[in-house]
Amino acid sequence: MAEHVRVATFEADEAALNERVKRIKEQEGPPEGVPATAIMVLADRAGRVRIVTRFGSEEDLRRGSETLDAMTPPPDTVMQRVSVETFEVVLERQAP
Repeated sequence: MAEHVRVATFEADEAALNERVKRIKEQEGPPEGVPATAIMVLADRAGRVRIVTRFGSEEDLRRGSETLDAMTPPPDTVMQRVSVETFEVVLERQAP
């Protein structure tokens, strides 16, 4: 069974990025309704943030995306979602 990832791109200031990372670290796992297996937060520190969420199946990706699409950043932060893309993981290789 192929794994899938959801890549959400945001425009965010440093405070919003730090708050998002803090909230993710404080959680024991993914939010309810998001059957994710992993998450990675990428930032260029110039205002662009990508949150890559990994799912064990295409069905889990669909379910998780429905939940994530319904979420909005906290109103007291400067963070706006600008795009969402999904991909099948066709190869992953770790360095020896």
